[in-house]
Amino acid sequence: MKVLGIFGSPRRGGNTEVLLEEVLKGAEREGAKTDRIYLTDYAITPCKECHGCDQTGQCVILDDMEKIYPKLLESDIIFLASPIFFYGVTAWAKALIDRSQALWAKKYLLKDPSLGKEGRKRKGFFISVGATKGQKVFEGAILTAKYFFDTFNAEYAGELLFRGVDGKGDILKHPEALQQAFEVGRKLVKEMIHNPS
Repeated sequence: MKVLGIFGSPRRGGNTEVLLEEVLKGAEREGAKTDRIYLTDYAITPCKECHGCDQTGQCVILDDMEKIYPKLLESDIIFLASPIFFYGVTAWAKALIDRSQALWAKKYLLKDPSLGKEGRKRKGFFISVGATKGQKVFEGAILTAKYFFDTFNAEYAGELLFRGVDGKGDILKHPEALQQAFEVGRKLVKEMIHNPS
């Protein structure tokens, strides 16, 4: 069982990083092999909307995204963690998501069976914190995450969201949040092991 954690915040040691680490600890507790991607360590050019991937399913931009595509496709569960910036995910996370257009083209334009109904089944889960307590603060980011996961056959398995969390480390004042995160990691791995389809 391979689990990938994608850290979308530019702030190291921040709230989404703390939550995602707890999730990955929970996954490891159930025997999963975990991998971590800190997006700020990668140079990912935003999608140019050149449609270069339409005929091949391969992005024409050769940068660090080439290292990430295989990790997405090798994983059984993908956790995407991003704080909310202006009611959406961070620019680092959005660059990753937009560059997944190549996978979308492979799945929907080229009808690659590995990404079709008979292809490998994955799960995707979104983790986020927002400084405000607005009712709609997470809505745009959730929709974006759902469509991102869909490009590589990852069924949306849910989200872990916390409002009113802003300062670095503020999530540590909510031990129940850390426990929730740990249990999410455990539960999702257990479910995938017992119900792989």
